[in-house]
Amino acid sequence: MVKCGCKLETVALVMLVAGCCWPRGAIAQIYQPFPNSQPFPPDSPIQPLPTENPGQPFPPVQQNQPTPTPSPTPPSQPLPPNPPTPKPEPNEFPPNPLELKLSDPLLPQGADQRSLTPAERKKLIPVLDQLNAQAAAQSKAGDRIGAYETWNRELRLRRLLGPAEEVKALGRVGDIAWKDNETPQVRWITQRLDTLWEQAKSPTPGLGNNINLKNANVIDRTTLLDALGFAYQQVRLPQTAIAVYQQIIKEARQRKDSKKIDATLNTLGQLHLSWFDYPNAAATYKELLNRARASRNAANEGIYLTQLAYVYEQAKQPAEAITYQQQLVNFYIKQKNPNPIPALKIKIADNYQILSRPDLAERNYQSAYQLAQPLLELGYASDALKKLGVLYLTNQRLDAALRVYNYLVGVEQQAYNVYGMMDAYDQIGQIYLSRKAYPQARTAFQRGLVLARQLKYKEDYFATQIQQISRQP
Repeated sequence: MVKCGCKLETVALVMLVAGCCWPRGAIAQIYQPFPNSQPFPPDSPIQPLPTENPGQPFPPVQQNQPTPTPSPTPPSQPLPPNPPTPKPEPNEFPPNPLELKLSDPLLPQGADQRSLTPAERKKLIPVLDQLNAQAAAQSKAGDRIGAYETWNRELRLRRLLGPAEEVKALGRVGDIAWKDNETPQVRWITQRLDTLWEQAKSPTPGLGNNINLKNANVIDRTTLLDALGFAYQQVRLPQTAIAVYQQIIKEARQRKDSKKIDATLNTLGQLHLSWFDYPNAAATYKELLNRARASRNAANEGIYLTQLAYVYEQAKQPAEAITYQQQLVNFYIKQKNPNPIPALKIKIADNYQILSRPDLAERNYQSAYQLAQPLLELGYASDALKKLGVLYLTNQRLDAALRVYNYLVGVEQQAYNVYGMMDAYDQIGQIYLSRKAYPQARTAFQRGLVLARQLKYKEDYFATQIQQISRQP
């Protein structure tokens, strides 16, 4: 029995040594999510580079679709290692990793010749999500090269799920690459997006609005075009994104799909606005406004009037901004909703100031105050009086300015704004001081000092003003 035991121990030792000497790649091949895996060759050629520069500054992407956030947690199940990427020859550009024909153990058998079965799709999706999480963890750990190798592997395999799913993943990784300033990666992703955009431009004859993308089977073009438009935004190519959305609108008009037209025009308006293209943003929102009025959609009419007023203010075109702000005032009067009107009146007055029309500015500041008071919109009432006071002081209308600042004291007292009251008394004191009306100026500064002591702020300032007045003959 002892001899037998020795033999068993010897066999176990030999197996342990043999296992330690096994190549790592051979061990990795033990894990096979799909039996009899075969390589999946990509089916799309490389397209010319886009004209836009992916490295230029950009405004934030309009999030009209939620962007999936990869989990930073590495996968709990070990995955086969990334297939080795061939190294380019000296003085040659590296190949597009999304177009490499690499054997991958995650591929089901014959995937290059057919569509995935529902069971295969169900099994592959969580594995690809694991790759995404693994890449995010590598990136967070500082292994950027390894992270993008993993992401590129995920993107190659995403083709099996169809172009819509692939485009969403391309946009997600493209957004990360752009923020990481990985220009080659953005260029490779853009090339793949361009390929899919070319394929999706025209429907397949006999399939209505659908297309047949080889192994992806028949899919709805509008779904794919929506995904492409957002993905081009994520890689900061607004002109291409606009071209995609214009194609969607063109086809929606042919189908008389009013909801799709409105939704896509809204996306276009936001895109123009985020890239500071105010003329095109204004044209888009004008069309939306006309459509809202034609359909008697009051809620949307108010939204688009507000957007147009904002666009023209951002474009530094006060006259055009006033046009839509005044239309908004009339809109709220018609809707019997007076609350937003004081703020609009103040904006209209501000724009008249820019246009050097103090008479019209004065009228709108006064209107804003008169409307805000009964609505208890004390903030707007205060704002209107302050700006009206500055307007009167600028034009040397001191009596009118005194009346305004006395009104302002009452408004700030009603709002329990001690600082506002103190500042109003300071303005009153300064006006009397400029007129050499020293007793009235002293009274105003003394009242200001009482409030300053409550706030423990500017006490020395008011005390100094009172002392200087006391020295006057």
